[in-house]
Amino acid sequence: MRLITTLEDLRQTRDGWSRQGRTIGLLPTMGYLHAGHLSHARTARAENDIVVASVFVNPTQFGPNEDLARYPRDLPRDTALLADAGVDAIFAPTADAMYPAGFATWVEPAGPLTERLEAARRPGHFRGVATVVAKLLLLVGPTRAYFGQKDAQQVAVVRRLIADLNLPVELRVGPTIREPDGLAMSSRNVYLTGDARPAATALYRALTAGRAAFDAAPSSADAVREAMRSVIAAEPLATLDYADVCDPATCAPLITSEAPALLALAARIGSTRLIDNFLLRADGSWDIGQFTDARHAE
Repeated sequence: MRLITTLEDLRQTRDGWSRQGRTIGLLPTMGYLHAGHLSHARTARAENDIVVASVFVNPTQFGPNEDLARYPRDLPRDTALLADAGVDAIFAPTADAMYPAGFATWVEPAGPLTERLEAARRPGHFRGVATVVAKLLLLVGPTRAYFGQKDAQQVAVVRRLIADLNLPVELRVGPTIREPDGLAMSSRNVYLTGDARPAATALYRALTAGRAAFDAAPSSADAVREAMRSVIAAEPLATLDYADVCDPATCAPLITSEAPALLALAARIGSTRLIDNFLLRADGSWDIGQFTDARHAE
């Protein structure tokens, strides 16, 4: 597996793949990988000639009071995990390479999609996400790009970005990968210590309660929201940020329980902020993610 750290090395390597007519799968990550990332990497391996994973803690998507400085990093560990998953190359640039002196051009999503949920709580977050994703897509030139359903609003932003800018890439969205007790895999789970770890399952339990309320007929979206809020309120270590039922494509709030729908949740467990969601597809099937053994991420 090749480790690429400079933009010029990436361009030369990409041009070589292009001349050979190879399909390329791109897995953008911020590193400190878990089983969810590796599941997406294995899917990319099965669908492409070449698989590139980016490992870059993007500073522009962090707010001034967020965890940029302490965000977990371990490139040697990530390299070993990605090699085992069949990834061909890792692109691990510096922040200065991605945002050189004088950088002044941003991709800034607009509209309802970037006014609610994560966007409302993290001003500027999706400008940073959209900008770095656009740069990675242009630099790597992938045939397909792989993202996880756990970051549902990010997926919607990237889908809009690809459509609006007519980017020649297929978006592939992998399921949320969960630990045996339902906790969604996240690099930030490393922050959960002591009693915070079992308390964090409140998000999954809240979404499960919301799904049950959603499936009850008749049911309003407000009843689903209340079912989720009640579970979070019952967990002493949890503080609710939001519990919502919305359109998966626009994040606009729903009034009635109709597919397609996204049950979206954010809460703090102690000092750790976590997000999660369940997706009800247009055909009436639920995507609640897949369960795995946490040891598979090691």
